[in-house]
Amino acid sequence: MLPLFLSLLVLLPVLPLPHASADADICIVGGGISGASTAFFLTNYTTSLAGAQLRVFERRQKVGGRLGTVTLAGDSFEAGGSIIHPRNLHARRFADLLGLAAKVGGDDDWLGIWDGKSFIFQTLRPPPTGSSWWRLKLHSLLNSLLLLRRYGLSLLKMDKFVQEMLQRFMLFYNGLESRPVFATVEEMLQWTGLYGLTRRTLEEELLDAGLNTQTIAELVTVITRINYGQSTHISGLAGAVSLAGSESGLWAVKGGNWQLAAGLLKTSNATLHLQEGIESITDAGDYYVLRSNTGSEYNCTVTVVATPLDEVNITFSPPISIPPRKMQHTHATFVRGLLNPGYFGVNSASNVPELIGTLELPDIPFSCISVLKRYSEDDMAYKMFSRAKLDDGLLDQIFSARKETIRINWAAYPHYEAPEEFGPIVLDGKQLYYVNTFESAASAIETGAVAAENVARLVISRLSLPQRGVEPDAPHIKSFTEQEEEGSQRRHVDL
Repeated sequence: MLPLFLSLLVLLPVLPLPHASADADICIVGGGISGASTAFFLTNYTTSLAGAQLRVFERRQKVGGRLGTVTLAGDSFEAGGSIIHPRNLHARRFADLLGLAAKVGGDDDWLGIWDGKSFIFQTLRPPPTGSSWWRLKLHSLLNSLLLLRRYGLSLLKMDKFVQEMLQRFMLFYNGLESRPVFATVEEMLQWTGLYGLTRRTLEEELLDAGLNTQTIAELVTVITRINYGQSTHISGLAGAVSLAGSESGLWAVKGGNWQLAAGLLKTSNATLHLQEGIESITDAGDYYVLRSNTGSEYNCTVTVVATPLDEVNITFSPPISIPPRKMQHTHATFVRGLLNPGYFGVNSASNVPELIGTLELPDIPFSCISVLKRYSEDDMAYKMFSRAKLDDGLLDQIFSARKETIRINWAAYPHYEAPEEFGPIVLDGKQLYYVNTFESAASAIETGAVAAENVARLVISRLSLPQRGVEPDAPHIKSFTEQEEEGSQRRHVDL
């Protein structure tokens, strides 16, 4: 694991970018992790932008997109994308290059699975702070035995399913010389062997993997509701990514994951246009005219859309065609106060688990509740996820006391439904690109970076064709189709 990560820190081969016209820039719409990663890879995989200015437009007042924090009781907490897997190598590389410190979460949370009336399963309460290494290890072992007693060998089968997905996903980190550039999401997934997981539901995949129905209905459902706000009927790849988000070793950037986006944009020397949303993108022949909500216009040789188009109002001329996609809204509610033990069927708030996961039942109004910080035994900070807004009346039932409440409505990720349909990466057959079409496969910080790297390579590849004025001996990134054709020729010769 470590040698592969270290290899990613070495400066990658630098490729020249063709000369852009003097009055045309390279423009990225969206200052979240996808847009910031695109800017980073464009500037790191090229010697220069050949005189073009790199512009990034962010309609909000702060970069980060769906990465953000809230301040509750004077403390800052993650409000959007909050966890990073230890095998998310792009995020690890970014944090290292930017000098950002990692904050590792607890791997042994006190979990309770709630069915709307009572806790049908609980892990053990955490040992006291300052417990010995041996006590912590014993606690972890006993929790594993509790899970094994309830879910049996399905736990091992679930882990195998996730590890096989991760092994295939790791192919996206192969060296550039052995990894093609992809023109479609389908090609990306077919090359890694992950495409089939997008054709069927997670439940179907797990049943075929040998998991029993109790494990799927309880433990797997809790995980998918926490990580994607959806049931086990989501597509298999998104579900596998969700399950990976329950593994050990998860981490976050100290001070907020949004710093990844901010740091990448600063490193790329992009001109950042905050609070400037793009309202229209018009094909003007050799460039695109971007009009913003400030009334300004920008000429762009290349335009990369790095924000989900599902809930933004951008007019394209001529119109583009992408399949309809519904976004899954997650309502994040932050509360400082104390949970009402009676609501959960226990006699004391001290008997309420630190992490409450829920089953897929219509009468349960939230997906999960977790303790963020304990100020005292009757004063804590909580984070809740739900599919709809939790009004004050309901919160007053769930909590016996509330000192502060903050609500955020995120268009967090796609509503997954197998078989998934993918929009194009190249929206017009020219130089208009769409990073976030990859989210129909899975949505996470790392998938945004993976998709952005491919788009950056695709931009370089398509602009580096001989007719674009690049020197004949300039390095050229092979496309997926070119690599397949060469492979077919080699196989023909071998035969």
